[in-house]
Amino acid sequence: MTFWTYILRCADGSYYTGHTDDLDRHITQHQSGELRGYTAERLPVELMWCEEFQSREEALSSELRIKSWSRAKKEGLIASDWARVHDAAIPPSKRKARASTAPGGAPRLRPGRTAGVVPSPPPAIILVRPQLGENIGKAARAMLNFGLTDMRLVAPRDGWPNPDAGPAASGADIVLERATVFDSIAEATADCSHVYATTVRKRGLVKPVVTPEEAARTIRSAPGRSAILFGPERSGLETDDVAIARTIVTVPINPDFGSLNLAQAVILVAYEWSKGEALASPPAVDLDPPAPQADLDGLIGHLETMLDAAGYFFPPDRVPATKRTLRSVLTKPGWNAQEVRTLRGILSALEKPRPR
Repeated sequence: MTFWTYILRCADGSYYTGHTDDLDRHITQHQSGELRGYTAERLPVELMWCEEFQSREEALSSELRIKSWSRAKKEGLIASDWARVHDAAIPPSKRKARASTAPGGAPRLRPGRTAGVVPSPPPAIILVRPQLGENIGKAARAMLNFGLTDMRLVAPRDGWPNPDAGPAASGADIVLERATVFDSIAEATADCSHVYATTVRKRGLVKPVVTPEEAARTIRSAPGRSAILFGPERSGLETDDVAIARTIVTVPINPDFGSLNLAQAVILVAYEWSKGEALASPPAVDLDPPAPQADLDGLIGHLETMLDAAGYFFPPDRVPATKRTLRSVLTKPGWNAQEVRTLRGILSALEKPRPR
């Protein structure tokens, strides 16, 4: 079955991103206003871009990733201008002119197909014999925070679904709704080409051992789907569980206290994987340049005048040293022009307070 991620342009010029398993019908519903909500209030809408996937989880992950992109980055994707997409992801303070060559793994425009490397799908997070529904919910929250949605449960102790998972997920309901249950690790990893086992204890097994950062790089570059195993809360993965995996993932940890809860372990791995994704982050803002020296001198002179009137400079033989110290304090922060004006306003208010 084929699934799609798509971008629509609305009448007001904004963009809407979604996913579906029936692209033509879904777009028709958007265009007719049958689907109530954002697009129905901004008709007419036009399909600008789409990409096909083999699973709903991949399409959803793509939707969540693209939704967080800036307008410029979405327009670069629509235009198949991969250099533009790449540049739009760079913070303004570091953005430079880029060559127009397209990076590999570029999304496809309908109805054509993009030649080249197909990007690896996001990894599956497999919780082996999880014990508490609350911890499953917290793991789901950690996954969705960093763009992962494929949760698989192997023999959960209290069965599935678990009513305690929902509240702990704090809104990551889509991960819980799509979670699949298996009787064994072998069944849960049957479609995965690469299996990683997370553990902080020595297991007596001769296997490659990598950090979450190293594992994330390999997952993103290796063909096929990857799976990451996490053990039950009480004891972690057993030696036989780890033996199924090809690679062990571990982190340097305090030898006197090596206990991570399930959600903490998931979030460590999910975060490292997310570094290669264009997820939402606080925008980089260039700092304003420091104020001109004349403005800073005016602030210092203003304050000295007020302090002198208040009798602060005493005894007389210490006045030069006191003023040097005051100037040193006020020049350290590198105030910009607006900050200097604000401080001057404060001093003026203190100098001539308004009657209440």
